[in-house]
Amino acid sequence: MSKSIRAWAAHGPAQPFKAFSYDPGPLKADEVEIQVEYCGLCHSDLSMWENEWGLSVYPLVPGHEVVGRVVARGAEVRGLGDGERVGLGWFARSCMHCAQCLAGDYHLCPQTQATIVGRHGGLAERVRCHWAWAVPLPEVLPSPSSGPLFCGGITVFSPLLELAVRPIDRVGVIGIGGLGHLALQYARAWGCDVTAFSSQAAKTADLRSMGAHRVVGSGDERALADLAGSLDLLLVTTSAPLDWPRFLTVLAPRGRLHFVGAVLKPLDIPAFGLISGQKSVSGSPLGRISTIRHMLSFSGRHGIAPIVEHFPMSRINDAFDHLRSGKARYRVVLDADF
Repeated sequence: MSKSIRAWAAHGPAQPFKAFSYDPGPLKADEVEIQVEYCGLCHSDLSMWENEWGLSVYPLVPGHEVVGRVVARGAEVRGLGDGERVGLGWFARSCMHCAQCLAGDYHLCPQTQATIVGRHGGLAERVRCHWAWAVPLPEVLPSPSSGPLFCGGITVFSPLLELAVRPIDRVGVIGIGGLGHLALQYARAWGCDVTAFSSQAAKTADLRSMGAHRVVGSGDERALADLAGSLDLLLVTTSAPLDWPRFLTVLAPRGRLHFVGAVLKPLDIPAFGLISGQKSVSGSPLGRISTIRHMLSFSGRHGIAPIVEHFPMSRINDAFDHLRSGKARYRVVLDADF
């Protein structure tokens, strides 16, 4: 196998992607190398491409929703075999010895390394990670559409488990895009009463088919007033700033406004809006490795899958334009065609 890895890289913020190759150096003892077959595109890839968060290092090879097969293993790798089908998401490495890692919270490790922050990601023929973050893909899940589960899927599934959401709870999902369309499916399969909040009325039929019992305009003041005090959890998957005080009124006592979308503007949250109903505001990043495995199993059991559009990886610039324009329905997946 050639040491050089072919990839697609941007050499500056929002610059067109060009063919790129790099030498990854020797494989570390605790790493696996994955032959990329498919890689999903996420809004986080778009943010990194544009350096929206100030974290990007160029040349940038994005891509952190990888599905592929293990083609090389370091001497310390455990539990993975040559040719095994695996997925890789946002995280590629954690220290494995801090208090968080020893508690199983590998995703909260202070030394986590993101797959595309200071590293070359999955828009390439091969990608590397610590073996624990290469999670086996159950046979029931198809490779072409499963990449988005390793970022979008775990991001919206984890709160249902971590927050002890009950089947009798009433859940609202704010923003129905790459994250939200999966959140609707998971919340419905969880047994919850599900409300979708969307700014696009044209999506109503789609959202009901995904699991929403009702669809409400996210800017519809009258509809929001009618829902006052009714929902136990509002899962925010959008990155757009909204009228958060008004959404607090939708929550039932002890309700929670939970963010998984990267809203960059500070939140305008009135203290009395929390105190009066003993409500809370929280957020979470992706999830534990064990939760990823639970999410994959749950997805297979309930037939949950991202709705995807495919582009060959060689059309990466077209794919990013499609994503940036807001036209993706609902996740874009690139097929490796090196």
